[in-house]
Amino acid sequence: MSQAMREALIRPSAISANVEILRAMAGTPNMLIVVKANGYGHGALTAARAALEGGANWLGTADIQEALELRAGGVSAPILAWLFGPGEDLTGAYEAGIDLGVSSVAQLEQVLSVVKPGTPARLHLKVDSGLGRNGADPRDWEALFTRAKHAQDARLVRTIGIFTHLSGTSVQADAAQGEVYDQALSLASSHGIVPEIRHVASSIGTSDSPALAHDMVRVGAAAYGVPVTERYHGVGLTPAMRVSGQVILVKRVSEGLGVGYGHTYRTSKQTTLALVPLGYADGIPRHASSKAPVVIDQQRFSVSGRISMDQFSVDVGDANITEGQWCVLWGDPAQGDPSATEWAEAASTIAYEIITRLGPRIPRVIAP
Repeated sequence: MSQAMREALIRPSAISANVEILRAMAGTPNMLIVVKANGYGHGALTAARAALEGGANWLGTADIQEALELRAGGVSAPILAWLFGPGEDLTGAYEAGIDLGVSSVAQLEQVLSVVKPGTPARLHLKVDSGLGRNGADPRDWEALFTRAKHAQDARLVRTIGIFTHLSGTSVQADAAQGEVYDQALSLASSHGIVPEIRHVASSIGTSDSPALAHDMVRVGAAAYGVPVTERYHGVGLTPAMRVSGQVILVKRVSEGLGVGYGHTYRTSKQTTLALVPLGYADGIPRHASSKAPVVIDQQRFSVSGRISMDQFSVDVGDANITEGQWCVLWGDPAQGDPSATEWAEAASTIAYEIITRLGPRIPRVIAP
């Protein structure tokens, strides 16, 4: 089999090591690693196994299908999934023992519709403490907790958790949300609902609001080596992904040549252009055109001109770059690679988007 000209090298050992560091930082009895969106682009099963090896004891997905794929891959650890549609059949998730996040009475009724006597569904009741996305609004808590208590008394459900999600706006805003969450816990307790696990903090909350860690933290990007807050710098997190493409064409060109669509870049002198077969169809952000850094043969350059659907050019000047060499877009800065954060800054976005948007044309290659 011939070698692919694009590659996302994934290092499971880095994920495991990051989880070990994060678990020590959090100091909670439980740690959930989020492996949604194909493991933040790293491969869901690869990420799940590496996270569990690193000491995580819970996994999280957004969708039920993502959770079921983990079960099909042999993962037996607890999995929480928190998004499902109003017409979605929850039978498969229920039978696979997937914990379900419930944000409304309607969702609770949807879960109850598939429950069989003697085998209660595993619920995590989600309350909106101020993020304004999913989670029950405070005005709906009374109805949700009342219905959940009836179902609990009938042994149709087991309330594993009560959770919320922080906005990450500021430490003060997170603290205010924590107070709202405490009110939800108090009201739930008055209805006879005492969760086994209270969980609030995600990657940002784990670093900036440790008082909100409670019984479990839900960590996403940080587990993959993305330092989402300043507190993560210097703690030893290692990026688990390196994205690169081969240089497939090298050509000497004249001064003043327009490069790429719209000629937004022109050569300032006689120079060499290197062509890399990665583009926005692969998830490489077009907004990073003419700004994002790359490394070829341990030398740092910038994308030159617009990133096209399938390719981009790099003005390498007089450097001795040859066809077949590899151009690294992002990876581990400790090894001289640009970072996903640098690409995010070039594209005016966040590193989460950079690592999760990779398309299927880029093979995930697992490092030994």
